[in-house]
Amino acid sequence: MLKDFKDFSRSIHNKCRFDNVMEREGKELSLQTAENDKSKQIPGNQRRKKHTQMKILHTSDWHLGHTLYNYDRTEEQQAMLEQMVGIVDSEKPDVFLLSGDVYHTSQPSANAQTMLSEALVRIHTACPEMTIVMTAGNHDSPSKHEIFRTPWRTLNVYAIGQLEKEDMDNHIVEVPGKGYVVAVPYASEHNLPDGFFQQLLDRVAEQNEEGLPVVLSAHTSVRGCDFTGHDHATELTVGGIDAMDLARMGEGYDYLALGHIHHEQFVHSGKHNVRYSGTPIPVSFDENYPHSISMVTIDRHGDTPKVEKIEIENPRPLVTLPTEGFATWDEAKELLADFPADIPAYIRLNVEVEGFLQAGAVSEAEKLTDGKRCRFCFINAKRKNDTTSEAKTMTVQEFKSEEPIEIAKDIAAQKGVPFDDEMTAMFNEALMKVDEETRNQ
Repeated sequence: MLKDFKDFSRSIHNKCRFDNVMEREGKELSLQTAENDKSKQIPGNQRRKKHTQMKILHTSDWHLGHTLYNYDRTEEQQAMLEQMVGIVDSEKPDVFLLSGDVYHTSQPSANAQTMLSEALVRIHTACPEMTIVMTAGNHDSPSKHEIFRTPWRTLNVYAIGQLEKEDMDNHIVEVPGKGYVVAVPYASEHNLPDGFFQQLLDRVAEQNEEGLPVVLSAHTSVRGCDFTGHDHATELTVGGIDAMDLARMGEGYDYLALGHIHHEQFVHSGKHNVRYSGTPIPVSFDENYPHSISMVTIDRHGDTPKVEKIEIENPRPLVTLPTEGFATWDEAKELLADFPADIPAYIRLNVEVEGFLQAGAVSEAEKLTDGKRCRFCFINAKRKNDTTSEAKTMTVQEFKSEEPIEIAKDIAAQKGVPFDDEMTAMFNEALMKVDEETRNQ
């Protein structure tokens, strides 16, 4: 009797538990159904505004493998990459965007390639969910840039080196729930189809039903940019690339991430959304300005991006003595002798001379740095009361069409050097030897 009562009690208890569960699940099912019915009544563009903002780390022009007057710069480049990893670890961006000139040459050394590979692995590890987009610049080899394209994808790295005119979707990287990156590598002007950027942006517009941010990346020179620090640069061409009108980049992007120009800056567009991130460490002595990366945040498509600069520290800065103007040779030597022995730096001397720099000046400067941590690089000599002619400006296409002898005469005129018959004969002889060597290769 007692046993029967216990069994009856247990069955009643189990039934109550079952009824409670069914009731709770029924309520949840009803709520879910109600939510689904409600969502059907809300227009799609209103339902899709629940996404979070898109955060992009924009950098460019690493120039890995670059040497400065035959000095190896691995130490500085490693320090820069270490800071990149730290920034990714603390900021946790959705996209890491490297806009060209990953290497300094199209034939990078094994050491430079190893540096990049190890850095990308560490950058990915610092934020595994982040998308990494890396395009080729004019210093990079388009085909070699994509050699490891397939294995890199396992680390969410998109390596885009060549212009895909037929399969344009290869330039579009979707960052799920965050936005789109339209990644275009460097391409010479005659290889870039008319309207190419706009076609890509139009394709993204068709896909972007949720109104997510759109970032366009390119490696080029845009008219109106500040090219301070670039050698032989003009308004027409910078670093071997003819300047492009901003209008050619199309419409429909929220942020235009540019590479090639080393000075970080906004380019006037009326929307405060076109920017060169600049190189993270200087490549030449004339780049005497702060170097940084750009941390960009975009709330949604159509919004103005918010940009924060994060400065990159260089453990071995590039120093010019004197810091302004030019000094006499004796004054320059005194400045070099007084330079602190414990400061690591590269040194350039700006020297004004009457005629030519005296013989043995370089050796004398090198001796003044013996026992110091600084590295003497070269003497930038300028003639006193120099009245040389203004440099002639040419586009890349004009330069290619010009005869070598005419270019040589223009340079000689700019330097104030007479280009007489003897000089002409010597130049033509040298040119013939170069042509002969080229034919025999």
